[in-house]
Amino acid sequence: MTHARALAYVHASVVLWGFTAILGKLISLPAAALVWWRMLLVAGALALLPRVWRGLRALPPRLVLTLAAIGVVVALHWLTFYASIKLANASVAATCMALGAVFAALIEPFWIGRRFRWHDLVTGIAAVPGVMLVVGSLSAEMRVGFALGVVSAGLTAVFTVLNKRFATGADALSVTAIEMTSGWLVLWVLMPLLAWLPGSDFTLSLPSARDAILLIVLAVCCTIVPFALSLLALRRVSAFSLQLAVNLEPVYAIGLAILLLGEHRELTPAFYLGVAIVLGAVFLEPISARRPKEG
Repeated sequence: MTHARALAYVHASVVLWGFTAILGKLISLPAAALVWWRMLLVAGALALLPRVWRGLRALPPRLVLTLAAIGVVVALHWLTFYASIKLANASVAATCMALGAVFAALIEPFWIGRRFRWHDLVTGIAAVPGVMLVVGSLSAEMRVGFALGVVSAGLTAVFTVLNKRFATGADALSVTAIEMTSGWLVLWVLMPLLAWLPGSDFTLSLPSARDAILLIVLAVCCTIVPFALSLLALRRVSAFSLQLAVNLEPVYAIGLAILLLGEHRELTPAFYLGVAIVLGAVFLEPISARRPKEG
């Protein structure tokens, strides 16, 4: 795979992920139930594909257990992400994802075993003033949602780096199936404990017809496809570069939130200035790096 194709996969994934915050707001289920159904639908859909089972048979048991553990991190990321949406809004939750690049810059060198790159950290930190403007523009009740969004950003950096280390040599759909299944099982086991998470009070019931349709769209178009594309891209680009590209997610999420949800009425000019600073960091990275290869 060429570097250009890998970057195309990355940005296609980010475009699709931009819809996840909108769907999370439109689906009426609490955060924990939403994630439970999302992971179940993804795992069930992938179980129908013979390619997934062939890929699973080729994986050593130790790697399967490692990927299952990564799936738990994915589940925790989605729990905090959708709780952030429920307590704040889609725009705030998506903007928090920009901090994932800072977390990735700090942890990737130690977990992947490559040389620490200072410009990665500086580029990631460049987004912080924008994030501070965002949080300063929020009402007090939205700040809990913002805090959960920051936790979610840290978790997404963790599972991205772990996938970079352990999953890039395996079939992308098989990896997705393992991670979704393990995350779903853990959520089921921990059901009674999930009530502590703000915005995620767990009531397991059949979703309405409208929610069911939105969940299927979320599972297939915004989970299976971008998750598989991002895993393929990680064979050629660094986890930091993937996380930095995710900074573009607020562009799509905020635009859709304004168009579909009318969230511009909840946000101030300081919020949009902060988002502009965050997005500036996305374009700073390729200008400052000027390197032909990622790894």
